[in-house]
Amino acid sequence: MKFLPYFLFYFLINITCSVTFGQGTGDAQLLVQQAVQLNKDGKYADAIVTYKQALKIDSNNFYANYGIAFSLLQSDKGKEGIPYLEKAIKANTSLTAEVDDLLGNIYDKYHEPAKAIEAYKAGIKADPKYQHAYYNLGLVYFKDKNYAEAEKQAIEAIKLDPKNANSQRMYALVCFHQNKRAAALLGFCSFILLEPNTARSAEAFGNMQHILQGGTLKIEPGTAPPVIDANTNALNQAITTAVADAGKEKHASAADLLATQLKNIFNAIGPLAEKQSGNDFFKTYLAAYFYKLAQSPNMPAFARMLNQANPENAKWIADHPQFMNDLYAWVKGTERGF
Repeated sequence: MKFLPYFLFYFLINITCSVTFGQGTGDAQLLVQQAVQLNKDGKYADAIVTYKQALKIDSNNFYANYGIAFSLLQSDKGKEGIPYLEKAIKANTSLTAEVDDLLGNIYDKYHEPAKAIEAYKAGIKADPKYQHAYYNLGLVYFKDKNYAEAEKQAIEAIKLDPKNANSQRMYALVCFHQNKRAAALLGFCSFILLEPNTARSAEAFGNMQHILQGGTLKIEPGTAPPVIDANTNALNQAITTAVADAGKEKHASAADLLATQLKNIFNAIGPLAEKQSGNDFFKTYLAAYFYKLAQSPNMPAFARMLNQANPENAKWIADHPQFMNDLYAWVKGTERGF
């Protein structure tokens, strides 16, 4: 739901442009503008009152119906907003996908995954390029432990917005839950490139270490173990071999060991994935990209960037600004395909 402040801004622009100073509608729109600002200020109770005033003037006002539902959700009264959203959906505007998305958020919050899935799918149907619906749909599948379906939605979300860190993180996590260690490892790397040095990136780095040490997530009670196909098994084995080879060498620091481990893994996985059929997203967007990184001189900087919370890494980064600039220049200048 981090996108909502941006959507509120977009929402405000739309209603500002659509104000008509005619008889009753203009007054309703002005009230909606005031309510949107109240939402932005976190004054949801006041916003609800103002939206209701607007709806007394124009009961079919799209923005008022959407806005009051949003305010009710933020006030832990989300289900009261459903009738308003249903009315907004019937208006059949260019923002129908956003309305369906908010409806899905309500059902998800109140633990009705089937209805949430239906709403998100409706939003995707209304606008196949609306990225947030794919992400939210994947999140519902993730919570429902349907990791394979969550992976599909995460991929679609990444394709629509590759710089969305939430989608990258979800992809890595759902792959980890399926014991797709190569996809998970590269997914976590991709996520940290977008969101370095945060609590979430520290968690992602911990998951990476778990993968490098040969660990897998424990099967949750009532959940069937993941089916490991031949391609996944080969990629998993490549990680095991690459890490073992790195362990045969001497390294001055843990970061140097990590750089060697990752370089070995990227060099092994890139060509291997290229020979495998299917899963073009992993092959092109992740394996080929990090294979290119392994061929560059940027692995020492990359390994330390992944774990900036470590004091030794933080000092190295501070002492080697040019190395970091070179890494970021490589990231910025290297294309990633799908």
